[in-house]
Amino acid sequence: MADTPPAPTVIRTLPSWLLGRAAARGRELVAAELAREGVRMWHHVVLAAVADHEPVAQAELARSIVLDPKDVVGILNDLQADGHVRREPDPRDRRKNAVRLTPSGRHLLDRCSAAAREANEALLEGLSAQERAAFLGVLERVARV
Repeated sequence: MADTPPAPTVIRTLPSWLLGRAAARGRELVAAELAREGVRMWHHVVLAAVADHEPVAQAELARSIVLDPKDVVGILNDLQADGHVRREPDPRDRRKNAVRLTPSGRHLLDRCSAAAREANEALLEGLSAQERAAFLGVLERVARV
């Protein structure tokens, strides 16, 4: 198989292209680590969001992570089938379901978070502690986080 030629110079010098490549590499590293835990990235995102907001209504959960509610339902179905979340009537509105982590879900989230940290360590391994801090500060400003 022939080597893929690099992107044109005028493109690969654009900050937007470089950020996209860095993000793609980061996603690949995180996805590979999460796969070792038997988890996909969106499942990790949903677990983390539930932990932050529980009890959380499904619709609110979907809005918080900016994912289509139908996709969130599918992910929650997977997580519930594996015993990681439970749905129960929302204490604020009994017509809605609220989602909570189970002890198994908390344990899985801890493992996934450790895996994601390891992947991000690999992503930034060529940077010193000072460079990492500066890089993250600049990224936060650029991303307007």
